[in-house]
Amino acid sequence: MILESLYKYAQFHSDELPPAGLEWKEIEYVIVIDEKGKFIRFESKRLDKKKCVSFLVAKGVKRTAAPKSNTLWDNGKYVLGIGKKAEICQELFISIIRDIASKHPDNLSIQAIKCYYDVSQSERDALMQQDPLYEEITNNSAANISFRLVSEDDLIAEDKSLLEGINDGSAEDLPEGVCLVTGKRGSIVRTTTPTPLPDNSPMAALVAFQVNSGYDSYGKSQAFNSPISVDAESSISSVLKKFLGKDSVHKIRLGNRVFLFWGSGEKDIAEEVERGLLSLLQFPDKKQESASMENIEKVSKLFKSIFSGEIKTTLEDNFHILGLAPNTGRIAVVMWMDATLKDFASKILEHFEDMKIIDNRKPEKIKPYVGVYSMISAATMGGKISDALPRLVEETVKAVINGSAYPYPLYMSTLQRIRAELSERGVTVERAAFLKAYINRNEKYKNQNKPLTVMLDKENSNPGYLCGRLTAVLEKIQTDVNSGDSIRTRYMGAASSTPAAVLPAMLNLSLHHSEKLSEGSRIYYEQLKQEILDKISGAGFPATLDLADQGRFFVGYYHQRADLFTKKEK
Repeated sequence: MILESLYKYAQFHSDELPPAGLEWKEIEYVIVIDEKGKFIRFESKRLDKKKCVSFLVAKGVKRTAAPKSNTLWDNGKYVLGIGKKAEICQELFISIIRDIASKHPDNLSIQAIKCYYDVSQSERDALMQQDPLYEEITNNSAANISFRLVSEDDLIAEDKSLLEGINDGSAEDLPEGVCLVTGKRGSIVRTTTPTPLPDNSPMAALVAFQVNSGYDSYGKSQAFNSPISVDAESSISSVLKKFLGKDSVHKIRLGNRVFLFWGSGEKDIAEEVERGLLSLLQFPDKKQESASMENIEKVSKLFKSIFSGEIKTTLEDNFHILGLAPNTGRIAVVMWMDATLKDFASKILEHFEDMKIIDNRKPEKIKPYVGVYSMISAATMGGKISDALPRLVEETVKAVINGSAYPYPLYMSTLQRIRAELSERGVTVERAAFLKAYINRNEKYKNQNKPLTVMLDKENSNPGYLCGRLTAVLEKIQTDVNSGDSIRTRYMGAASSTPAAVLPAMLNLSLHHSEKLSEGSRIYYEQLKQEILDKISGAGFPATLDLADQGRFFVGYYHQRADLFTKKEK
């Protein structure tokens, strides 16, 4: 299913993908030579500290422990003979150059590279050492290097006429079989192309089999156990490289998990949804906050339009999400979702609705929804999403896009961070929104308690919710008379779990604070306290609150506090 979806994307977007046997590759340095192969200079193709110019060149080879050279481009060990045991590597690179040159005697470019290597290593080094980039290149032997004629603008490696018969797999004696992806007969690949996943082995692939490890069947080994044709494998690997590229809009990295997503069907709609999910999951851009807010507004409107039918979709308009994680020797698939756009939009809108809560911040700071990054960072120390357990990230994304229950560990971590940071951030908008969403989803089918609402609910008689409301009122009285924040820092943590032990003392303390208020304020707060206390059971404050009611405590506290700071119409 996963491979089939990737292959269909490749067929539908064939104009955006490199032809078979080619790939876009970052080349960091270029050796400029003349028609006789004489070294002229080095050129740097760096765009910034992390990026270089990409060129369409021959597809990279699959390397194991044994050296194997790429065609017309490679790193410093192969191209320049830099590093330990580089002589063998460079000889492999040169042998490919000579082989191509023998097949294209009239091509000036390849003959020039051949002449470059016909000169002794010492003569070449003597010329290159005079170049100001030489030291930088020798200290960066892993960088990719290629060639250019001084009279041409394009790299010699970009000349497709020189690559015919090089990377088409004809050198291998591949068996024929029925491809599991296309259902057609063709040559079957022995090993699939490595997938460049962060924090993983560079040789790890999405489809891989360990030799002689119990996976072989009927005498077949490696990828022959799951036959994939050369054509299908080339298309799938091209799509994966596109999705995992540095500037990809199909990729989000959360912790050590990478989530790839793409749409099928109507291209314009699919691209809008892809950008929408990127905004929902990605890190907030602090430098371009206004632009980010515009994108967020568009995302909300987009999913509402798809669900309502304002944007017409068909059963062919599907959306796919693939979650990948690093693993020893191969890549682990931790998540896969395949749904129609309308079903997908309904789940996202359900998340928006569940996370909706009153927000008293300035209008430009208010967001129409809370994204995955905000949910997880609100539950980690210092907001570092990298500190979250990998499975926690994975389960949170699943809950958002599948409409399933939010992860319990995220709920517990949120409660812990609130208590640990009462003197600093405490109950933030994101934390209150998640507690509300978790409790409502978790008890959707239990019908034991009234669902938590977006704003203050004066009809909610849950003891945890009422104790939270009362704590917010007592704290507001204290702050109104400038008596510090002892209620929040000294009592609130205990009040959220064992209210009977501290709330009576907090009420007594409040009587002393009330004496400093004006008569009108004192009457207002007394009426508010009495309205809350009237709903509490005659047995008094509960001795303990279970974990669900501890969450309701903080939501009630947040709701009441937001209401106290909302300007009332006379």
